[in-house]
Amino acid sequence: MDGTVLRTYLEVIESGSLIGAARRLNVTQSTVTARINSLEQEIGQKLIHRNKSGTELTSAGFKLKRYAEVMLQLWRQARFETSLPKGFVNVCNLGCEFDLWRDIGTRLLAHMARHTPDVAVAAWPGEQRQLDRWLNIGLVDMALCYAPQPGGNFATHILFDDELVLVKRAASPADPKRDGLKQSGYIYVDHGDEFRRQHAIAFPGDETPAVTLASADWALDHILRHGGSGYLPMRHARQSLAAGKLREVEDAPRFKRRIYVVANTQATAQWDWFEGAITILRQGEPVGGGGKEPRRTRR
Repeated sequence: MDGTVLRTYLEVIESGSLIGAARRLNVTQSTVTARINSLEQEIGQKLIHRNKSGTELTSAGFKLKRYAEVMLQLWRQARFETSLPKGFVNVCNLGCEFDLWRDIGTRLLAHMARHTPDVAVAAWPGEQRQLDRWLNIGLVDMALCYAPQPGGNFATHILFDDELVLVKRAASPADPKRDGLKQSGYIYVDHGDEFRRQHAIAFPGDETPAVTLASADWALDHILRHGGSGYLPMRHARQSLAAGKLREVEDAPRFKRRIYVVANTQATAQWDWFEGAITILRQGEPVGGGGKEPRRTRR
């Protein structure tokens, strides 16, 4: 069975529509439709109901889903292992939250390049729910994330607390603390549930911002290009602050967001480089309230 067809099938399920799957795969909707039709013909049953609001799995489609996930993972792993260049002995499959690549994912990659030149690395960006699924089906061996979910034989390692600071473009005359969030061109950067709660307490009664972004990188780019203000991890803002392109807003509250590594213990038992990599990553920022020992969970 064609792995491309299985991947398309799973993307339709994940996105909830043929259009969404086409966008994720960077193909036309007709291509997605043709692949799903060929899969249904091969199985001999209808797998997906298509309607105006999106797609829904049939009973047969629901049963096929878990097999498709396993088959695709096995195919990817087999292809990856059999195509390793000469001199490589293993591969580390890494999942990473989008905003954790800067200074964390890149630092991990640099550490491995220096200390484990015989280990290949494959990295995929994803949201938390995608990372959880990839860990559960074995698509990735470890993940850099903000909100690890319990279950299975995995170890959860605390790295450090991301410090979220309110910054504005240096040339911007408006001050969020003086003029209000809306008047200052405030960009609401969605840093998760705990940030939403803390933000609501710190800024009660403020109007909903005109722009909400779910990526610190997007927000940084927007503020530098168009002005305004917003909460960014210090990791993202530090270089622009040092260059005088951004200014931290005085007296604004700071917030924290904890960063974790979740890793498959069967994989890490064979990685003599893993503990050293965790130590290097923890040196990026101070860990709040301890957290030196990994907290083991059952996934």
